[in-house]
Amino acid sequence: MKPLIVFGAGKIAEVVHYYMKHESDLEVAAFTCDREHLSANSFENLPVVAFEDVVSNYPPGEYDMFVALGYQDLNKVRTERVSQAKAMGYRLASFVHRDAGLPVDTEIGENCFIMNGAHVQAKARLGDNIFVWSGALVGHHSVIGDNCWITSTASICGQATVGKNCFIAANATIGNDVTVGDDCFIGSNALVTKDLPDAAVVVEKSSETLRVTSEQFLRMTRFH
Repeated sequence: MKPLIVFGAGKIAEVVHYYMKHESDLEVAAFTCDREHLSANSFENLPVVAFEDVVSNYPPGEYDMFVALGYQDLNKVRTERVSQAKAMGYRLASFVHRDAGLPVDTEIGENCFIMNGAHVQAKARLGDNIFVWSGALVGHHSVIGDNCWITSTASICGQATVGKNCFIAANATIGNDVTVGDDCFIGSNALVTKDLPDAAVVVEKSSETLRVTSEQFLRMTRFH
């Protein structure tokens, strides 16, 4: 197993590095980012080099890479960096937390990040470059397309299909046997029970704010 170069030097890279360091056998050797975003020569007490120079400093014959970026532009920024890293010759590693509970025969692609407390049921299939956060559910026989981001406590029920480049927010639910197209944004608490076309957006309104203070509310309800 080769040591890893992690692309990113922000919050997502911090989370990825923590789990790789403390919850896996993966060794992170250094970080990399675009030269225009390079503001320091170290991050998390490890070296940082410009992506433009990474091959000469950490050649792909000796190192693998993991792209630890968020879901900007519906994951497209992360996807572009994955493609560039592969073109440079790097193998893209994946991280699956020991407590994620993936069935032994689960198909999972490259540059995936599956956190602790995620629930992936039998016969589900996950493509490349997918992030699944704690508490999320991927039901049996579901198929998740490449480059998706599934936030904590989102639920994808059995036999569902999620297209490429989708974002699924906290507490969103995709029903059984539902198909979601590519490039969809599904907001927090949304319930999707019918198929969605490409580039669909489903959001729920924020809960109403009452016109009383919390102190007044507690007096009114006698909830002390």
